[in-house]
Amino acid sequence: MSAAVTPGLADIVAQLRSARERWRDGQHRPREATGRELPSREALSAIVSALRGALFPMRLGPPDLRQENEDYYVGHTLDVTLGALLTQVQLELRYHARQGSEPGATTEARAVDVVRSFGAALPSIRELLDSDVLAAYRGDPAAHSVDEVLLCYPGIHAVIHHRLAHQLHVLGVPLLARIVAELAHGETGIDIHPGARIGPGFFIDHGTGVVIGETAEIGSNVRLYQAVTLGAKRFVTDDDGHLQKGGARHPIVEDEVVIYAGATILGRVTIGRGSAIGGNVWLTRSVPPGSRITQAQSREGSRDDPDAGRTVL
Repeated sequence: MSAAVTPGLADIVAQLRSARERWRDGQHRPREATGRELPSREALSAIVSALRGALFPMRLGPPDLRQENEDYYVGHTLDVTLGALLTQVQLELRYHARQGSEPGATTEARAVDVVRSFGAALPSIRELLDSDVLAAYRGDPAAHSVDEVLLCYPGIHAVIHHRLAHQLHVLGVPLLARIVAELAHGETGIDIHPGARIGPGFFIDHGTGVVIGETAEIGSNVRLYQAVTLGAKRFVTDDDGHLQKGGARHPIVEDEVVIYAGATILGRVTIGRGSAIGGNVWLTRSVPPGSRITQAQSREGSRDDPDAGRTVL
């Protein structure tokens, strides 16, 4: 670009450098020259895309793949992809070590253990995803095949990301897990925190606007529709007014529950097995197994609730 277009370019570069230095000083970051400090969204996007192919090679793998070459493709893909994942895990663990939350001497060995454990979990992740695909096919009369579900449904796309992200979360690399989850969020509009525990046979129909919080627990064969929120009712603060991190604050949804479009369920409440929560319901109380909750019923339950009409995620 010519100097005539950006005559103050050197000054802009200098001001941006000053802004970076102020930020790094404020965050107690070192100023000396180092390599990349944090994991890469672009690298993780490529890693997840490759893992999707390794999990479902004939449907999400390369277009010219033949069945007789599946094992070679899966083996080669995992060898390359888990190596790339190791680099990202190392970056996160080194970051934690600099912050004082991870012993620096154990970082490299821990990174290898994390990636080995993650690779070993892939067969069980595939089995969970098979149950999710079947749930979507059986639960949607518009689905003509399991292949259509896997190739086309945003809910399945988001759940694939979640199953991978949750495993990373469990293995102690929460930043990587969150990046993987947010990649799906950006692509589908479905926001599932990687800490959420979700049983087999999970189906998100349509999906846009679904929010599932960090400490939510979802049982087997649960179905959600678009714009469902499983959120927190309120946050606990310390004496200085700062939010206290952690703590179980999101709903427990037991097996065989259906939650229809636009429903909002807040707080550490339990939705009993086999219940159906109607569309646009606002719910801040537990309901027993087999309940059928409509808008009118949820209004009665929330009439004296000071938090009614206020969503905290």
